[in-house]
This record gives sequence, C-alpha cells and structure tokens, in this order.
Amino acid sequence: MSMSMIAEDTLMCDSPWGHTEFESKTLRNLLGCYPTGVAVVTTRTADGRDVGVTINSFASLSLDPPLVLWSLVNHSPNLAVFRDCQHFTINILGKDHQELAMRFANPRIENKFEDVAIHITPEGIPALHGAIATLVCENHKQDHIGDHLLMVGHVRRIGSETGKPLVFHSGAFTALHEAR
Repeated sequence: MSMSMIAEDTLMCDSPWGHTEFESKTLRNLLGCYPTGVAVVTTRTADGRDVGVTINSFASLSLDPPLVLWSLVNHSPNLAVFRDCQHFTINILGKDHQELAMRFANPRIENKFEDVAIHITPEGIPALHGAIATLVCENHKQDHIGDHLLMVGHVRRIGSETGKPLVFHSGAFTALHEAR
C-alpha cells in the first residue's frame, strides 16, 4: 500500500516533527535531494584574463525586469573578479558537458579556457560555445548573505542551442529522463 502526497485525512503526530539540531554535512546531503541544473559563469578581468566557475546555484528572479541570480562562496579566489565585473555570462550546460563542468569546478586548473571553444560577446566577455542556453548579464546587485555572495544579473542578451540539460543530484551528475 503506497501513501499519496495528498491524504484524505490529516495525519497527526504526538511528537514534534523534524530535527532542529543538525550538522552542515547533514543539511548539504538533504539539499542534494533537490536536482539542479549546472552552469558555468564567465567574465573577463580588466587586464583581459578570462575567468569562469561552475555553479548549480542559479535561478530566475524576475521577468520584468529580466533578472537572474546565482551565488559564489565567500572564500572563492574569484570573488573579487565577479563582484567587480560589469558583465558576466551564465552558460547552461548540456548533458554531454560533464567534463567541462568538472574543468571549471577544479581550482587546480590555472587556465580553464585552454582548448575550450568560446564566443566573445559584444560586451567583451567569453561565452562557452555549445552551451544550451547563455545569458549575458549586467552585474546589477550583490549582497553578502551567510557564507556566499549573492549575485543578481540583469539579462541583456540571450542565446540558445538545442539540447538536454546537465543535472546535478545527490552529489553526482545525471541527465533528465522522460517521465512514464
């Protein structure tokens, strides 16, 4: 017998529900139950160096005006670059881009753009060739919240290619599958 998410009768518990004390690792594992898309955010420094990081903290914020958000951990070596840039691109990766996601997530790789096909946008920043969606954003607003810098981007230019997204779930990359 399976229990539906919609019950005819409300179940009542005699004890308090849930846990109020937990470790960060427990919370992180719990949050991993929520699948997310994978993207690489890119920009260019004032001296012409391309910078990019893999994220899964991306969301739509507003359609009017067109705003998106993402976050970067406060101890990232790229924090000042993204905080101070005028524009950045959010490159949503396709299901075949796991190696690219790993490359931009690896802090030991000095030149993440080596042998990576890019377009230079009219704003002068790199966009990854082959991303299934690319949003060129003006750096609109930031705020330090918790242990991250929350970045809000005003979408100024978009591009897309056909493909299925790369998904991150329970600590591993996966792809979407058709529902039965």
